Amino acid sequence: MARVCPWWLGYFLINPLRRWRQDPGKILAPYVREGMTVLEPGPGMGFFTIEIAERVRSAGRVIAVDIQSKMLEKLKRRAAKRGVVDRIETRLAGPESMAIGDLNGNVDFAFAFAVIHELPPTAAVFPEIAAALKPGGRLLVAEPRGHVKAAAFDAELAAAAQAGLTVIERPPIAGSHTALFKK
Repeated sequence: MARVCPWWLGYFLINPLRRWRQDPGKILAPYVREGMTVLEPGPGMGFFTIEIAERVRSAGRVIAVDIQSKMLEKLKRRAAKRGVVDRIETRLAGPESMAIGDLNGNVDFAFAFAVIHELPPTAAVFPEIAAALKPGGRLLVAEPRGHVKAAAFDAELAAAAQAGLTVIERPPIAGSHTALFKK
């Protein structure tokens, strides 16, 4: 497995100052709407998850899958304070799989921010996400330029293509390699 961000670093990632560079509302606005089912691998402590839950409203749901239980526990506490915990389902991923087979064909949008490089082998991640997406479903991947070199991101793009996902846009997100895919 790749090097994983320590759980305690999650506190730095939810710092409100981060919004000036990577505002969840601005990043998610073009993609997340009321009533959607959204998959978020690697939500950490919920920097984006809370915004997603607010956007899908009570008719939607967010499935947040992480490999660290402490991240998921903090996410749930933060979501409860914001009144959106009932819209978020948290799942603990295994070392080889996100174990999301029950979602096949049910996800409208998947959002993977600075996480693909930390998940089980990329060759396994993209087929799982692709299977979970509805026909026409979309996946937005953003990887940090500081951790993921261009060649590694190109390899991720190739793995996604092999899983049946097509790049339809390269939206600008500060400090990130990005790709918006469609199933």
